Amino acid sequence: MSEKYYTYILTHERNHIFYVGVTNNIKRRISEHKVATYGTHVGRYNIKKLVYFEEHSDMRIAIRREKTIKKWKKQWKINQIESINPNWKDLSKDWDLTKYNRNNI
Repeated sequence: MSEKYYTYILTHERNHIFYVGVTNNIKRRISEHKVATYGTHVGRYNIKKLVYFEEHSDMRIAIRREKTIKKWKKQWKINQIESINPNWKDLSKDWDLTKYNRNNI
């Protein structure tokens, strides 16, 4: 079984601050974001809503894609998100993240 890597975009309810990241375990990483505290960028701005992600088979590609998206203008990010998620739903809303809580990480 080949490893999977993810490039993802988080936002908060008002959809105007973005966090772009990369991980090899999307559920674990989103769980970490959802419990982030105020002292972190994600916690300070309540950036916990997964609105976009891509799957890659090579970590180098995922990292390159993350760096590319981070350089994009805000409107380009919005267009990319709306191409797959026009209603800005939290794509992780129905994921069972309980096994990734702080006691199990």
